[in-house]
Amino acid sequence: QERLKFPQVPLHHNRKTISLALRCLQYQRCPHLRRWIVKRGQSTITTEVGASPSPSAATVPNIATNRIVGRWLLGCSGLVAGAIVLGGVTRLTESGLSMVDWHLVREMKPPQSQAEWEAEFSKYQQFPEFKIMNHDMTLPEFKFIFYMEWGHRMWGRLVGLAYILPTIYFWRKGYFTRSMKGKVLGLCGFVFFQGLLGWYMVKSGLEEKPESYDVPRVSQYRLCAHLGSALLLYCASLWTGLTMLIPAHKMAETKRLMQLKRFAKGTGGLVFLTALSGAFVAGLDAGLVYNSYPKMGDRWIPDDLLAFSPKLKNFFENPTTVQFDHRILGISSLTAITGLYLFSRRMVLPRRAKIAISLLTAMAYGQVALGISTLLLYVPTPLAAIHQSGSVALLSLAIWVLAELRKIPK
Repeated sequence: QERLKFPQVPLHHNRKTISLALRCLQYQRCPHLRRWIVKRGQSTITTEVGASPSPSAATVPNIATNRIVGRWLLGCSGLVAGAIVLGGVTRLTESGLSMVDWHLVREMKPPQSQAEWEAEFSKYQQFPEFKIMNHDMTLPEFKFIFYMEWGHRMWGRLVGLAYILPTIYFWRKGYFTRSMKGKVLGLCGFVFFQGLLGWYMVKSGLEEKPESYDVPRVSQYRLCAHLGSALLLYCASLWTGLTMLIPAHKMAETKRLMQLKRFAKGTGGLVFLTALSGAFVAGLDAGLVYNSYPKMGDRWIPDDLLAFSPKLKNFFENPTTVQFDHRILGISSLTAITGLYLFSRRMVLPRRAKIAISLLTAMAYGQVALGISTLLLYVPTPLAAIHQSGSVALLSLAIWVLAELRKIPK
């Protein structure tokens, strides 16, 4: 057989090389190879034309885009944490009922002139909080509580924009996978629901209650729902952001590791429940009932622990029982976290996981110390605000521990 002798030129996908090869084939009879090269040249030209980048082409999600989305979600979770802390301060300063209307856009601008402030103050004077508690309040004092509630509401709107606007941008850019689209839609919907729930809570404190001799306050049930939904939004955003930014560790799925993971999940749930029980303590001013520790007064179990009937009502409406439950949950959380730390010391874990568990343990002891100090000092506003912020920090560390111990996705 006769050898084919081609020039020593690399056969790249371009017209010059193909033309040179065809001229060479004119002197060497190989029609099948010639037809193959012609066909390949046509497909190459078609590919080159079709490969031109389209400005409207969507970006495929990759490591870089996942990092951007993860950082965005961490930033959103930080804003939600700020809203939780600011809401706690608003509750501690008894400012939450100062704004008696709810408008999505109109209330974004506070009163400017003296007449506007007097009109706003006049509206506040028509509701129970002023009539029963603040009947001697002056206009400057009203301005303080008004700005506290106004700041909390504006922060909530900032949170909404921080979720919705980047979601639209990233969606158009194609940064979201199919599963992530469902998650971000759920988060944005939850933000909207949280705003409506906040106003529903405030309305409960503006209602006239002739049969009640208690001070005007929002319903502790609605306060718990408002705080609980905020904590869920925070946890979901933080968890999703961390799992997108922190690579999962390659760990052998041993029996002890599975036990540690279950232990960590149970501990995280207990921390969440303890933080949620704080809403009932705040809603009923239960921190002002027994300001002693470790006993409640001179007893370990107070006489009025189950004073209400039916018995179940005590756990949600009796300030003594609510404080007692919060104490038990706090000590239980501390015990569980200590056990988690001791159990993890007997295992070989990645360095980040060990750091997370150690910080969780240290924060737990600090949080219990803050809670006891707040109780003994009759709930001073700065210390109580730090204690409420500590609950968010403790929950954050619990989520970090769970993120470090998660499975590698398949």
